[in-house]
Amino acid sequence: MARSGRLRSGAAAKLKRWRKGHSSDSNPETRQHRLAARSRFCSRPAEKSNLTVDAVKLHNELQSGSLRLQRAGDSTQRMEEGSAEEAATERSSGTFLSGLSDCSNVTFSKVQRFWESNSAAHKEICAVLAAVTEVIRSRGGKESETEYFAALMTTLEAVESPESLSAVAYLLNLVLKRVPSPVLIKKFSDASKAFMGIVSSQACSSSTSALRWVLSCLATLLRKQDLAAWSYPVTLQVYHGLLSFCVHTKPKVRKAAQHGVCSVLRGSEFMFGDAAPEHHPAAPSTAKFCVQEIEKAGGVKEATTTLHVLALLRDVLPCFPAAVVKTCCETLLRVMTLSHVLVTACAMQAFHSLFSAQPSVACLPAELNAQIITALYDYVPSTSDLQPLLTWLSTMEQAHINLGRLQKDLCWAHLPRLFSAAMNCFLSPHSQVVSAAAQTLETILSECIAPHMEDVGTVSASAPAPAAYLCKMFRSVEEGLTYRFHAAWDEVLRVLEVFFETCGKQCHPIMRKCLQSLCDLRLSPHFPYTAEVDQAVGAAVSTMGPEVLLEAVPLEINGKEETLDFPRSWLLPVLRDNVQGARLGFFTSYFLPLAAALKSRAVEFTQDGKSVEAKIYDTLQWQVWTLLPGFCTHPTDVLGAFKGLARTLGMAISERPDLRPTVCQALRTLIHKGCKTDAERAEVGRFAKNFLPILFNVYSQPEEDGGTSAQRRSVLDTVRAYLTITDPQMVCGFLEKASAKLTSPESSEFARLSILDLVVAMAPYADEQSLDSLYRTIQPSLQSKERSMQKKAYRVLEEVCAAPHAPCQAFVHSHLQELQAVLLDSLKSAASPAKRPRLKCLFHIVKQLSAEHEPFVTALVPEVILCTKEVSVGARKNAFMLLVEMGHAFIRFGPTPEEAMQRFLLLIYVGLTGSVTMISCTVLALTRLFFEFKDHLEFSVVEQLLQNICLLLASRTRDVVKAALGFLKVTLLLVDTKLLAKHVQTMLEAVGNLSDDMRRHFRMKLRNLFIKFIRKFGFELVKGLLPAEYHKVLVNIRKAESRSRKQRALKKAAADMDEEEAPAPQPRGDSMEEILADSEDEEEEEEEQHRVKEWRKQARQKGQAWLKEGEDDEPLNFLDPNVSQRVLATKPGPKRSRGVSHDFQMSEDGRLIIHEEEEELDDDEGKGADEEMADVLQDVGLRSKKSQKRRFREEPDDEEAEGGTSSQYRAGGSGIHRPLNKVPAFGAEYRSKKGKGDVKKKGQLDPYAYIPLNRAKLNRRKRAKMQGQFKGLMKGAQRGAKAGRRNHLKAQRS
Repeated sequence: MARSGRLRSGAAAKLKRWRKGHSSDSNPETRQHRLAARSRFCSRPAEKSNLTVDAVKLHNELQSGSLRLQRAGDSTQRMEEGSAEEAATERSSGTFLSGLSDCSNVTFSKVQRFWESNSAAHKEICAVLAAVTEVIRSRGGKESETEYFAALMTTLEAVESPESLSAVAYLLNLVLKRVPSPVLIKKFSDASKAFMGIVSSQACSSSTSALRWVLSCLATLLRKQDLAAWSYPVTLQVYHGLLSFCVHTKPKVRKAAQHGVCSVLRGSEFMFGDAAPEHHPAAPSTAKFCVQEIEKAGGVKEATTTLHVLALLRDVLPCFPAAVVKTCCETLLRVMTLSHVLVTACAMQAFHSLFSAQPSVACLPAELNAQIITALYDYVPSTSDLQPLLTWLSTMEQAHINLGRLQKDLCWAHLPRLFSAAMNCFLSPHSQVVSAAAQTLETILSECIAPHMEDVGTVSASAPAPAAYLCKMFRSVEEGLTYRFHAAWDEVLRVLEVFFETCGKQCHPIMRKCLQSLCDLRLSPHFPYTAEVDQAVGAAVSTMGPEVLLEAVPLEINGKEETLDFPRSWLLPVLRDNVQGARLGFFTSYFLPLAAALKSRAVEFTQDGKSVEAKIYDTLQWQVWTLLPGFCTHPTDVLGAFKGLARTLGMAISERPDLRPTVCQALRTLIHKGCKTDAERAEVGRFAKNFLPILFNVYSQPEEDGGTSAQRRSVLDTVRAYLTITDPQMVCGFLEKASAKLTSPESSEFARLSILDLVVAMAPYADEQSLDSLYRTIQPSLQSKERSMQKKAYRVLEEVCAAPHAPCQAFVHSHLQELQAVLLDSLKSAASPAKRPRLKCLFHIVKQLSAEHEPFVTALVPEVILCTKEVSVGARKNAFMLLVEMGHAFIRFGPTPEEAMQRFLLLIYVGLTGSVTMISCTVLALTRLFFEFKDHLEFSVVEQLLQNICLLLASRTRDVVKAALGFLKVTLLLVDTKLLAKHVQTMLEAVGNLSDDMRRHFRMKLRNLFIKFIRKFGFELVKGLLPAEYHKVLVNIRKAESRSRKQRALKKAAADMDEEEAPAPQPRGDSMEEILADSEDEEEEEEEQHRVKEWRKQARQKGQAWLKEGEDDEPLNFLDPNVSQRVLATKPGPKRSRGVSHDFQMSEDGRLIIHEEEEELDDDEGKGADEEMADVLQDVGLRSKKSQKRRFREEPDDEEAEGGTSSQYRAGGSGIHRPLNKVPAFGAEYRSKKGKGDVKKKGQLDPYAYIPLNRAKLNRRKRAKMQGQFKGLMKGAQRGAKAGRRNHLKAQRS
C-alpha cells in the first residue's frame, strides 16, 4: 500500500495543474443557495416567501401535538381554507385526539403506543380508530368489541385507499379475537364474503399490508366457528382460500396464511370441548393440498413451492389423521430423493416436529413410526456432512423416543440399528457430530432403556429378546474402544459410563469383557483419558458392585508380590469413591484378609529396614481400609454380616490409631445411611455395649494415646451417632458411671473434661430421673472457678434445655423456677468462655416462659446487652439471638405488639445512661431490635430513637460513634425515603459535627454512609447540608459513582453484543399459546435492502450442494443404493484438527484479555458499600464474615476444646498479625509495586521472552534468516531444559 500523503512515482505528470491565481476558475456560475442565505440574514427576501401567518399557526399546532396525527393532505387543505373553517377544524382535532387517547376498550391498548410513531401506517391506524370511536360514542355505544366489529366491518366496505384498508384490517384483526363466538358464527357469511372480496382484489397488489391482516382476520373467523359450520361447503371454501396463500410469493403474506392455517387446525374452539373430534375436519383437505402442491412442483429446479409447503407441514403434520400422515410421509420421503439440500433439510425438520409433538396413536401409530424410522436409514448423510448429519441424529432420537412411548418392544427392536449407525458417526471429522452422536445415545439410554430395566432379568449373550437387543447395542458401543475410534475415545467412554449406570445391574455378564478392555486400555502408555476410564469403571462399580468388577478385573494384589509395580492399584481409589449398596460380608471375606496380609508384609519390611517398601505396603493396606465407609453405605446384608465384622472394628478402634478415623467414619455412615429398618437399627444398636465403652476409653485418653484432636473429634461424633440407636436404659447406666467418675477425686482434670464432653453427648437421651441426678452433680460446677469445668457444665445444661425428647422437656418444666434462680445467682461468677453456652441455655429457657416470668426476663437485660461485645464470636451471636427472643417473649406477654415492644425498649434505654461500654453495647442492641421488629415499632418511637442516636454522635468515644454510625446505616436501609426526609437535616448535621479525629478515623465508614445518603436523597441536598470540609469527599463519590455506572453499562453492552454475535436458535412455537399468539407484533416497514441481499446470498449458499468423489481414485457408482450419501451440503475438504479452547476473552483487535488476580479482586465502589453494610449487620449478629465461617469450619467447636491443647490461632491480616510463612506467588518478584503488569529487574532475567515486532521481518527474502534466529531460540531453550533435567536427576540420586 502506498504511503499516505504522497503520490506514486510517475503520477505527477499525468495530473492537470491550475496556473497560479486560477484555482477558483472551476466555481459554478449559479449561486442560488448563497443568494438565499444572504437574503435570509442580510436583506428582505426578493421573492414571495412561504412563511405566512397560517403556516406559523400550523407549525405551532404541530409542535403542541394537537394536529400531530392528522394527514399531510388535510393540513395543506386547512391552510387554504378560511378562518371559520380553521376554528371548526381546531375543535374537531381536539375531539379526534380525545377519542383516540381515552379509548376505554383494552383491545386497542397497543394502538395507543403508535401516537408518537413517525410511520404513516401507524398514523393511519390511529386516525381510523379515533374516527370509529367517535362514531360509536355519538350513537351512545358502550365501546364493546361487538360494536367495534360492526363499525369496522362497515368501514371496511367503505374505504378505498390501500392505506386505510390496511389500517381497518389491522384493527379488525385485533378486535376479532375478543368478539364473542356466537356473534362471529352468526355473521360468518357476511364477514367471510367481505374478507374474500378484499383478498381477491388485493392478491396481486404490490402492497401486502392489507392482505396479511385480512388473512389473519379470516383465520380468526374460522377458528371461532363451531363443528357444525365445517360441514357446510362455504366454510371449506373460505378455508381453502386461506390455504392457497400458504405458497404465496410474498413472505409476509405466506407467513400470515401459514400461521392462520396452523391456528385453525390446532386452535379451533371446538377442539378443546368435551366432544372434541380426534382431528380437525379440514385436516384431510389440508394434507391433500400439500401433497398436490409438492407433486406439482416436484421437478422445478429451485423447488421454492416445495419449500413453502414443507414449512407448512412442519407445523401441521401432527394434526393429521393416521392415513393422511402416512401419505404425507411417503411424499416427504419421495422429495428427499431429489438430493436437493434445502428440500431434504426441510423434510427432515418436518419429521422432527412430527416426532417431537408426541402425537396420539390416532395420528401416528407405532407401526407407522417404525416404518418411518426404517425408511430414514436410506437417507443417512455422509459423516463429513455436518449440518444434515446433526439434523438426522436429532430426528432419529425423537423418533425412537416417541416409538418407545407408543410401544416399548418395537422400539427396542429398532435400537440396535440406531446404535450401529450412531457409532459410525463417531468416525466423523467434525467434533460437533461426535458430541451429538454421543448425546443421542445417552438420551436413548435414559429415555427408552432405563425406565424398563426393572422388568428385564439378567442379560446374557444367549438370552432371547428383548435382552438380545441390549446385547447388540452394547456390542456396538464396545466396538468404539477399537483403535479406529481413538480420536473419539472420550465420547465413547462417556457413553459407556451411561450404559453402565443404566444397565449395569442386569447386564453385567455381557460387560465383563468390556471392563477388562477398559483396564487394559488405561495401562497403555501415554493414554490421555484416564479420568474418563475411572469415571466409567466407577459407574460400573456403583451399579454392578465390587464383586463383579473384581471377578472381571482382579486386583492382582495379595501381599506376596515380587515387584512393587501394582498395575491395578488405581482400582482402589475408584472403588473407594463409588462403592455403595454392596454386601458387607464381601468386605469381611475379601478385603479384611487382604489388609491383614499387606500389614504383615509391611511389618516384615520394617523389621528388615526397608522403609520405602514398608511405606508402600502400609499405604496399600490403609487404602483397603478406606473402602469400608463405602461398603457401609446402603449395605444389603446388615443383619447377617455386621456381627462378623463388629469385633474386628472394635479392635481397630482401640489398637490401631491410624485406622481409627476411617473405622469411626464407617460406623457413622452405617448408622446414618445403612440402617433403614428397625431391625437393622436394633442389630447395630445391640453392639452399643461393646463399642461405646471402647469409644469412651479412647476419648478419655490423653492425646499421646488417644490420637490427635481431629481423631478425638471423630470419636466423639461416633459416640453421638451411636447414642441415637442405643437403648435409653443403657445410656442411663453409662451416665451414672460417668457422674461417679466426675465426683471421684482420683480423676484428673483432663479426664473430668473428657467425661463432661461425653456427658454432653449422652444427656439428651437420658430419662428424667437420671437428668435430675446429673443436674445435682453439675450444679456446683456452674460456679466453679475452673473456666473449662464451668463451660462444660453449662454445655450439659444447654443440651438438656435444647433436646426435643420428652424426658428433657419434662425436666425443664419441672425445674423451671430452680433453673431461673440458679442462672441468676451464677451471673456474677460466669466466666467469659462460659458465656456462649450460658446464653444459649437462657435462649431455650426464655422460649418457654409465660407472662408471669417477665421479671426474670427483665433481670437478664443488662447481661445480654453487655454480652453483645464479648470476645467470643459465638457468645456475641447467642447474645443477639437471646435479645431477639426476649423481644418475642415480650410480644407474647402482650397486650399488643406495639405496647410490648415499647415496654421492652424502655428497659434497653436504661443502658444509654451507663458506662461508655454499656452505651455502645446498648446502641448495638437497639440496632438489632430495630432491624428485627421494625414492623412492630411506631414511627414516633423510631423518630425518638433516631434523635437520641444523633446526639450520641457527639461522643468522644470511638466505640459509641461507631455503633451510632451503624444504626444510621441500618436506618437508611429500612426506613422509607418519604418518612426519613424530615430527619435528613438532623442526621447530616450530627455527622457533620464530628470531630476531626473521628472524621479521620471513620473516613471509610463515613464515605459509605454518604454514598447511601446520595443514592437516597440526591447529591445536591446532601452537599448543602454538610460542612465545606466534606464537599471534596462528596465530589469524589459522585465521580466514582458515575465511573461505576459507566463501567456497568459498558459491561452490559459488551455482554449484549456477545449475545448478538452468537444468537441462540429460536425455538418454534409448539404450544397452543404460542400458536395462537398475536402475529401483529411485526412492524410495517420493509426490511432494509442490504439485509435482503445478505439473506438471499446465504440462501444461495445453503442451497448449494457438492458431490463427494470416490475414495482412492475409485470411480463414483451412481447405481449404488448409498449414493445419496455422496451429495453433501458441506463443501468437502481436508480434515482439520480440532481447535483448542482457551476460554479467554478477545478484544476487537484480536488480542487475548487475561485478567490477573488483582484485577479480579478489584471492584467498584458499590461493592465496598455493600461490604460495609455487611460489617454493620455482622456487628449486630445478622451476618458472619467469610473468614469467620472458614475459621469455624477449620477449627473445633468450643465445646470440643480440651485443656492443655495448643493455641488454634492462625496468622492473618497485616502488620504484626501477618503470616510469616506465606509462600510468595510464582513470578511475584517481577510484579510492579506502583502499577499492574511486570517490570524488568536489573541483574535478573526478563519476566517473559519477548520477540519485538518488526515490519522488516515480513520480507520474504529474509525469511530463512528469521527462521534461523527462532530455531536458535528454541534450541537454546531445549538445551537449558535438558541441563536442568540432568541436574535434577543428579540431585535426586544423591
